[in-house]
Amino acid sequence: MLMIPDSLRDHLATQLDTSIEGCAAVSGGCIANGCRLETGQGSYFLKWGEENVARTFPGEAAGLDALRRAAESISVPDVVETEPPSDQRPGFLLLQWINAGRQGRRFWETFGRGLAEMHRSTEKQYGFDRSNYIGRLPQENDWEHDWITFFRKHRLEPQVERARADDRWEAEWDEYLDALFLNLSDLLPAQPPASILHGDLWKGNFMVTATGEPAVIDPATYYGHREADLAMTELFGGFDTRFYDAYNEAWPVEDGYETRRDVYNLYHLINHLNHFGESYAGSVRKTLSALATV
Repeated sequence: MLMIPDSLRDHLATQLDTSIEGCAAVSGGCIANGCRLETGQGSYFLKWGEENVARTFPGEAAGLDALRRAAESISVPDVVETEPPSDQRPGFLLLQWINAGRQGRRFWETFGRGLAEMHRSTEKQYGFDRSNYIGRLPQENDWEHDWITFFRKHRLEPQVERARADDRWEAEWDEYLDALFLNLSDLLPAQPPASILHGDLWKGNFMVTATGEPAVIDPATYYGHREADLAMTELFGGFDTRFYDAYNEAWPVEDGYETRRDVYNLYHLINHLNHFGESYAGSVRKTLSALATV
């Protein structure tokens, strides 16, 4: 059993009005402490940490709430409670526990169709009610009427600025970046539907429920071009071709997606450069140079 601070255990027992029986460590995640919290009234998923970790919890909670309202065929855990740190205890995020299982026969079709259905939930602008985090780094979500402006101003530019500040940006990339920004209006649509997005949809952020259905976790939610979610699913693999076939049957992507995919994934590659260092420099360089000549 994983030990949680006594102050947090006591606080949760009071808030839930039940006994805390244990906290079993779970795999995955590298930012917050996490466990399956066993209580007298059932199981929960608990994350906790001090301020530098807990500051990510409100944005995650807001994203989960928004996704759950939009999703029909995809499960999203309920947010039970989230609180910032106090002088006595760390901050925490308490979620519904989702039991894991094996993929059902139509898992990938349900997932692909369900994501397309979720993307049908739209806003009038691009952004979100609050800024949040992508991994441990801030993600700006100020509302914009133009998607190209949003993606450049609130996605690419902040990541590039952070890479420069941390001395992870190579000077030779500037030429490529300038060319990309010059051509961005030719590469991306200005006014696509502002779909609700998971925002960090890689293979580590979905799971299979006990009934064999898809569920999503750990979002970096905002409203944007739906292809940004699809692009992320391709960056590290792990999604079956049946997923994409079902998505495109429900809502086909438009011609030119392959190029837009690489633009959208550049954001995640620079974010990974900022998180993990030079191991991602080659991928950033390769993607930037290719996009500069499109």
